[in-house]
Parts: sequence; C-alpha cells; structure tokens
Amino acid sequence: MDVDDLVACPSCHGSFTTDWSCRGCGTSFDAPDDIPDLRVAVDARTETVRCFYESTPFPGYPPNDSVEWLRARAERSEFARMLDQAIPGDATILDLGCGTGQMSLYLARAGRRIVAADLTRASLRLGAAAANRFGLDHRVCFVQTDLNRPALHYGGFDIVYSSGVLHHTADPRSAFVRMARLARPGGMIVLGLYNAIARIPLRLRRVVARLSNYRFTLFDPVLRDRSHEPARREAWLRDQYQHPEEHRHTIGEVQGWFAENDVEYVRTYPSALLAGESDNLFASDVDIWNPEQWLAQLGWMKTLGHEGGLFVTIGRRS
Repeated sequence: MDVDDLVACPSCHGSFTTDWSCRGCGTSFDAPDDIPDLRVAVDARTETVRCFYESTPFPGYPPNDSVEWLRARAERSEFARMLDQAIPGDATILDLGCGTGQMSLYLARAGRRIVAADLTRASLRLGAAAANRFGLDHRVCFVQTDLNRPALHYGGFDIVYSSGVLHHTADPRSAFVRMARLARPGGMIVLGLYNAIARIPLRLRRVVARLSNYRFTLFDPVLRDRSHEPARREAWLRDQYQHPEEHRHTIGEVQGWFAENDVEYVRTYPSALLAGESDNLFASDVDIWNPEQWLAQLGWMKTLGHEGGLFVTIGRRS
C-alpha cells in the first residue's frame, strides 16, 4: 500500500525514499520484517511502557484464526459495528496505538487505507502476520512510531482512532495535542480513555489484588470469563492490574482538550444523554448538561465493567 502521503520523518517531517531514508534531513530508518521503525530518541517513561507490552502483546490471535473469525469477534461489540458503519468506504484511517492491529484489520474493507501505528514491535509483528494471513496487507500498513514524535503527516487522515492509549502516556493532555493535529480539517477523532468514575470498581479490585499478591481479584467479569484461557487471562491481568503508567479522565476534561485544540465535541460512547442515543456514531449529542454527564458516568461503573471503565469521546476537527 502506498503511504507516501501519510507517513513522514519524525525529525523534520520530510518524505521517505523507498528504503526509508528521509529526503529532507537524510536520516535512515530500518524496516525489519517490512515494518519500518520510525522512532527517534524515546524518554524513559515511554520506554518503560514499550517494554511492558513487548513481553506480552495484547490482545493475541488464537490458532486457526481467519478474517471471518476476526470480523465475527469484533462485531460482538456494538461500538465496533457502529464505528464501521459510520466510516466511509474510501476513508484514510489512522489507528494510533493499534496494538496487535485487530481493529485495523476489522475496518480494512471497501476502499479504505489504514496506517496502524504502535510503539511495540512485538505487537506490530502479530498484526502484520495476521494481515498477511487474511489477505489484507494491501490495505493496512504497520508502522512503529512514538506519539511523542509521530512519524505521520499532520492533517493527513479522515479518521484518527486511538483507544486505550493516551491514558498510558506520561502526559495525556499533551499527547492529545499531537493526536488532534493528525486529523484533516473536518476529520473525525475517536478517543478511548479510562473514565475516572467508571474505573473505580476495578481500582478497588486492584487494591485487593495487590495486597493479596494477586491471589484474589474479586468480581472481575473478564478474569472470570477467561478462567479457561490462561494466556488471555494473564494478558488482561497485566494490562489492568500491573500497568506501569495509568491515568483516568472525565467527559468534561476531554471536552476541555477538544476546545483547546479546535475540535468540535460530537458525543460519547456510551452516550452521556440519559434519554437514549443515536445509532449514528458520528451524530452530535450537543444538548447535554453537566449534571447529566455526571449521572451518566456514575451509571458507567456498572455498564463498562467488561471494558475496564473505558469510554469513547468523539469529535470533529474544525
């Protein structure tokens, strides 16, 4: 897939030659396994997070998988179905912090072009291998890069999707500034973060788990469902209970980030409207007031249990 208009040198934002050398500053980058490593100097906290995921890429792929399995699994999620329906068939998509690329591969249909970017090479290898198995390598380009200095064209994407990523950065607010610049004017930003209120039950379970040296993880529905899948159970335990960097956020806080970066707030998923929600993920929920937001977030403590308290905020770049 041709991505010359989507990737850029992280040092000078110049374009690349076919061997991943920058035409602007001359810096050369390696591409082992045909996955370009477009990183420059990484700070210590970012490196700690990268090493954490290198040891256990998340989520994994089962034996004898297929593109049909991937799509069936993804479509168990109402959010994934709504996202796929809302994105045009000719969109240019960035999956920022793609992990093992399962959302990228699910969205890789029609005429869409997707850049799947992540910090962790072990995850990218799994995603690229799956793309090859599924015959989707012509639609998805996997790139190793760092959000602190992204090797991506500012204003290059119709959709910038990032879920479960910014709350693991040292400064999520600053990370959002860089993320927002990657969307074209009028492009959509889809941001998934841990909610400060919905995350409370898991934080309480985490205290018990740490005090008991992880012998007790009370009432965790995901760990219970994965009791017969040791690898997936261990991946969830590490990601939710042992992560070295975690932040939590409210709807109002993220709305503030949007306003600071000329991003129009559209809605949250689940909706923060107490009187129902639109089936169109990109339809605006503008008639919302602060008490309603707080009541919705209190309700998320129960409804977002299987997502670890993850909520999605959607905006449109002005």
